[in-house]
Amino acid sequence: MPTNNKTELIPVTETKAAKAPKAPALPDAQTVTFVKHWTDRLFSFRVTRPASLRFRSGEFVMIGLMDDPDPNTGKQKPLLRAYSIASPSWDEELEFYSIKVQDGPLTSRLQHIQPGDEIILRPKPVGTLVHDALLPGHRVWFFATGTGIAPFASLLRDPQTYEDYDEVILTHTCREVGELQYGKELIENIRTDEMLAELMGEGFHEKLKYYPTTTREESPKMGRITDLLRSGEVYTDLGVEPIKPETDRAMICGNLAFNLELKEMLEEMGLEEGANSDPKQYVVEKAFLD
Repeated sequence: MPTNNKTELIPVTETKAAKAPKAPALPDAQTVTFVKHWTDRLFSFRVTRPASLRFRSGEFVMIGLMDDPDPNTGKQKPLLRAYSIASPSWDEELEFYSIKVQDGPLTSRLQHIQPGDEIILRPKPVGTLVHDALLPGHRVWFFATGTGIAPFASLLRDPQTYEDYDEVILTHTCREVGELQYGKELIENIRTDEMLAELMGEGFHEKLKYYPTTTREESPKMGRITDLLRSGEVYTDLGVEPIKPETDRAMICGNLAFNLELKEMLEEMGLEEGANSDPKQYVVEKAFLD
């Protein structure tokens, strides 16, 4: 994983809950238990999990905060946004990974949450980045930009991923090196976590290949993943065969332009887009906006 002096100077701060959760004051309220700021643009946080919530790794839920009171009526409405669940389906808490948009209606406020605070969480998970939407295959590609890595953070810690595939490849493209840190620590933790090894079997992580790239700041591997696929460089670097519909499956989660470009490329390779009701060779998370 690439590092440089600039990255090492980025303050990574984390805060954990210091007291027991208080009684909920919001509709569908869950309590924040942990917050970590990765860069000035990115942060992750964990919240309590509703006892009744069941979800498939890779799905998303609506989360948010109450908006400011209406100046005329004084009433407040929930301010919600779709967030992929970054924790696996077996986790006792829910993890999320978010950008900070200074003038964003929600993230301008959400970035200031602290352990003990409450957020709104609608317990109705949905999404296309699930195993049920793909046909059986030999190898699965997880293509992500920015915070689009979140659903793959869930899937990479799900035993079914390693039961279904002989090879699991995560590509993560960001503008700057510091923005890759979340993914770097995720992969390191997966490879060293004794509980995961017990859950999935010793050596499961040997199936996993990680391919981080940057587009603006210099790093050991630069370039957009779409360009690296076209040139064949990614296949040479990873020592794998080019993508084929007979063997390969793919999931895509990134900004809209990235999603559309990669979708077109996979179609040209012969892969077809699947859905929960009609599994095929690849799927795209349409709800995600980086």
